Amino acid sequence: MENSDQSPLSDRLMSGSDYRESLRRYRPLVYVDGRQIESVADAPELRPGINALSVTYDFARDAGKAPLMTARQSTRASVVNRMLHIDESAGDLLNKLEAVRLLCQETGCAQRYLAHDALNAIHQVSARIDDAKGSSEHRARFADYLMHVQDQDLSLGIAMTDAKGDRSKRPHQQDNADAYLHIVERNGKGIVISGAKAIVTGAAYMHELLVMPCRNMGQEDADFAVCCAVPIDAKGIAVVSRPAGRPGEKPEHGQPLFSRRYGQATAVVLFERVFVPWERVFYAGDWEHSGVLTYNYATHHRHSCIAARAGFGDLLIGAGALMCEANGFDPGAKSNLRETMVELITIVEGFFACGVAASVYAKADDASGSFMPDPVFANIGKLLLGTKIYDMHRLAHEVSGGLIVALPGPDEDHNPATAASLAEVLRANPDVPYEKRIEVARFMEDLTASYQAGWYSVISLHGGGSPAAMKQEIWRNYPVGDKVALVERLLDRGILDDPARPITRNRQPGRCCDSGCTQPGQAVMVPLPAAGIAGTKSPT
Repeated sequence: MENSDQSPLSDRLMSGSDYRESLRRYRPLVYVDGRQIESVADAPELRPGINALSVTYDFARDAGKAPLMTARQSTRASVVNRMLHIDESAGDLLNKLEAVRLLCQETGCAQRYLAHDALNAIHQVSARIDDAKGSSEHRARFADYLMHVQDQDLSLGIAMTDAKGDRSKRPHQQDNADAYLHIVERNGKGIVISGAKAIVTGAAYMHELLVMPCRNMGQEDADFAVCCAVPIDAKGIAVVSRPAGRPGEKPEHGQPLFSRRYGQATAVVLFERVFVPWERVFYAGDWEHSGVLTYNYATHHRHSCIAARAGFGDLLIGAGALMCEANGFDPGAKSNLRETMVELITIVEGFFACGVAASVYAKADDASGSFMPDPVFANIGKLLLGTKIYDMHRLAHEVSGGLIVALPGPDEDHNPATAASLAEVLRANPDVPYEKRIEVARFMEDLTASYQAGWYSVISLHGGGSPAAMKQEIWRNYPVGDKVALVERLLDRGILDDPARPITRNRQPGRCCDSGCTQPGQAVMVPLPAAGIAGTKSPT
């Protein structure tokens, strides 16, 4: 996969093998299935996750993929991995979307894109805090850290979701304060933090953790409003991880053809009096800005999730077509299969189109100048993929037939008493050998009907926030007021704007390309003059 001989970045960015070797320089305390892992880089239970992260490194060094997988950070005039880039345009967001889809076509879930989402959110909130305080300290501190991460080409785990304890209580009201990560001590050198973070993707095989709040905090929750970076092997950190993928598993239908190679681990990370020096603290106690950070991260992350599940959808589409062929059918000629395949394609490309729209309609953040995906399209796309993942599986099952869960065990392929008979009776299309039909059936089983498949479904539904959270953001940001004004104008009702009227609260003018419709280059959508709402034609 690596193509360093052709890449000018070979001395600047790590390869997949470099990444594996870099993990050996860390000594994290990691537990998997009740057993302490001595060497993360050599642990079979984590290998599928490490393989997935390695792809993000190798693709960036491949000359053919580098234009998509890398980006030039203009503030430094430096080329960096796309997964560590601060977005400077709508084009950057489009390229990130395509890069994540490409990575997830290969790996199912590349995981490293969470670092991009968190870095962009912290970049934006650092600028906002400085503007509020009339300082430059937070910008400078984050810029130094970003340079460190980009120059070292690190992988970052995002420690955002707290254990939360009693959901009806706020952080400061919890009987056990460690249900939310919090500051327990401040001194001239830094802060000391304790608590638990849950659902930390890939934690065991990351270089560092970015600690972030998971919700909007009130003044009484100030100690819980903390954002900082810590090495994965910092004293006081324990990582309690699930295995990645299905390594070493011997399920009924044979070795998993995909998830034994690529997978995703999640972990609970326990912090017990972990010291963080001030240069790694992006804010501590700034509760007023916790909501901005979580909102910005969620918007970036939901945009990335769209691309990730589109890549997974590409695997389902390809495997579904292969199953049709292996079963002896041409889906283009058989209407029931064609309609099912088109429905699957429509779902995948439909939510991906929302990601494209969120990129094109992106706008610069007021404080930092970096670009944010449009929140309405980002949330609609994530809502669609989260709820339609089950339909994607169903449609893949429809075109595949029951063979994917009715196969004899793989040992029968080598049983002299049964192998020849099975090869004869389980062959369908004479042009597709028995072993090829069985192979794609087992691949589809791994993607859609295995333990790992069910796990991915739950992650798709709840990762990046629950469907209720996305619906809330869609309603909060969608310009329903414009639609109400449109109908009232057509009805000639003459009702004046009333700021207190709930259904007319959200208003947004139309938008047009910033450089005009006939200009070459990347189109960025910008607001039209407010007069455009009332029907006045605005020049473009």
